[in-house]
Amino acid sequence: MKCALVTGGSRGIGRAICIKLAAMDYFVLVNYKSNLQEAEKTLSLLREKGGNGELLKFDVGNKEEVTQVLGGWIAEHTENRIEVLVNNAGIKEDVLLMWMKDEQWNNVINTSLNGFFNVTKLVLQDMLMQKYGRIINIVSLSGLKGLPGQTNYSAAKGGVIAATKALAQEVGRRNITVNAIAPGFIKTDMTEGLDEKQLRSLIPVSRFGEPEEVAHAVGFFASAESSYITGEVLSINGGMYS
Repeated sequence: MKCALVTGGSRGIGRAICIKLAAMDYFVLVNYKSNLQEAEKTLSLLREKGGNGELLKFDVGNKEEVTQVLGGWIAEHTENRIEVLVNNAGIKEDVLLMWMKDEQWNNVINTSLNGFFNVTKLVLQDMLMQKYGRIINIVSLSGLKGLPGQTNYSAAKGGVIAATKALAQEVGRRNITVNAIAPGFIKTDMTEGLDEKQLRSLIPVSRFGEPEEVAHAVGFFASAESSYITGEVLSINGGMYS
């Protein structure tokens, strides 16, 4: 059985990605940290559309949890292969650097950057043995251009972008591609507090994006049609590049 793992899959972009991959006949492992109710809703939605999957509860930034839960699942399901990994988990704790607390810096870096390392290293081992894999990292416009009040988030996502390019060169010969998708303003819980009407003036297409628009791009990178693309960062931001 071919499987796909989506970290931070319980809501927003992660949920849309889970549903998209299930529609591509992947058994979807929906990772979540704490919100069981939303994770169960994601699983229910993908099953309603004819897909299937299961929930995996662990904090991507906690190496021991990742090893115990994800490592345990891999050890118990040797007949199944995680062919697609989507590193989507991330948090924001926005504040200007001069007022940023150590924990605000560390929390964001740990989830996005250390989380990428913890999960990818574990899943990559089997991909290398199978000589096939698709790793897709959800980064951000912040990681490309930087945004005020997001020094921690920009650093974390910028680090994942650099890691994407480096890892792509390490594993390309094994038929494993590594790409990133950098969304701009997407209608999710993370953008609920933003003034969309005001921000539209900064976006050439004059609207926020939908989670499904990001999920479609993930579907492409997860497919055989993208096999000659690796180390790339695809921006989905309505033309908001500077």
